Amino acid sequence: MDSLIPFTTSGSLVDCVDRKMLVVLRDGRKLHGVLRSYDQFANLVLEDTVERIFHGKAFAEHWHGLFLIRGENVVLLGEIDLDQEDDVPLQQVDYSVLDPYHKRDIALKKAREDFKSKVLYEQKGFCKEGGEGDGY
Repeated sequence: MDSLIPFTTSGSLVDCVDRKMLVVLRDGRKLHGVLRSYDQFANLVLEDTVERIFHGKAFAEHWHGLFLIRGENVVLLGEIDLDQEDDVPLQQVDYSVLDPYHKRDIALKKAREDFKSKVLYEQKGFCKEGGEGDGY
C-alpha cells in the first residue's frame, strides 16, 4: 500500500538533477538554470542561471551564473523541454531595454496590492499582518 503513496518530499527532486529547470520565486522572479544540487529543505543550487523578465511580446535575460535558492522561496519548479525551448513566440530584446518597463509593471502591481489591502483592512476588518511578500 505504501508504494501507492506519491513521493512528495524533496527526495522527489532526484530525477531533476542535471536538468534545465524553471524556478518561479515568491517575489515573482523567473529563473532558468541547471539544477545541480538540493537538500532536505528543498534549497536549490542552479548553475548557468538567467533571470527572465517579460513585457508584452518581448522577453530579456539577465545572467546570474551560480544561484542558491532557499527552499521556502520556491513557488514552482519545472523541467524545461529542450526541444521546445527555442520555439518561444516572444522576441528576445536586450535587458536594458525591457528593465524600465518591468520595474514599472512591478510598481503598478504593488500599488494594486496595497490598495486591495487597504480596502480589506478598512472595510472588511482584515488584518495587515502577513503582507510581507507572502503572496504568491
